[in-house]
Amino acid sequence: MRELLGVGERVMLIDAKDRRYLVTLREGASFHTHAGILPHDDIIGRPEGSTIRTGERRFLVVRPTLADVVLKMPRGAQVIYPKDLGAILLQADIAPGHEVLEAGVGSGALSMTLLRAGARVTAYEIREEFAQTARTNVTSMLGEDVAYDIHIRDVTAGIEHGPFDRIVLDMPEPWLVVPHAVRALRPGGVFLAYLPTINQVQQLRLALAEHPFALAESVEILRRTWHVEARSVRPDHRMVAHTGFLTSARRVADE
Repeated sequence: MRELLGVGERVMLIDAKDRRYLVTLREGASFHTHAGILPHDDIIGRPEGSTIRTGERRFLVVRPTLADVVLKMPRGAQVIYPKDLGAILLQADIAPGHEVLEAGVGSGALSMTLLRAGARVTAYEIREEFAQTARTNVTSMLGEDVAYDIHIRDVTAGIEHGPFDRIVLDMPEPWLVVPHAVRALRPGGVFLAYLPTINQVQQLRLALAEHPFALAESVEILRRTWHVEARSVRPDHRMVAHTGFLTSARRVADE
């Protein structure tokens, strides 16, 4: 990656109060704040990690991380939080070259996470506006040359592609997909679903138990940051607690 920031790049502007602004650099454009105007030309050509001043306000300028983009990008639906995205990669054991079926693409946060890990993603989405938002977000982050194939299709009606190494779902009724996953997922492959309520998890676990799946596991991830200063070390008053449950299982071979 280039050291100097260039036209067309997205950058994160971070002020002294840790407020973050995602900006795409354009020649002649400006970022407007209540403390003054910051011309993009003052950023273009500077090294990443520079501090830029506008009036009395200073901004640290860095390229955004994937987590930054997920939280700041345009949304057609609620995104999966970064704390869960990282856990999904490990629990589903996503690796370069894996063929992954994703259903319920939302705003594309999970898609870009899977793609960044090197997977090839076939995505099913029933709402065309969500599919368009997801593709725009994915290509803005990763470029056009990604292995990302979206279909406007209801995964509960069947899976016509495959076989897949992994199936990852972000949808309200994943238990309806389990019978189709038996045929589309290779033996040893991982099935994973992200769900907001424990009642949904229970219904999914019952469906998995009735089909050739084993090693089922359901977890939730809690994230707590800490306040660390010279005379004060304590947990922060707020934490990102429950967002969703991750339920995974392994497809076993037919006897």
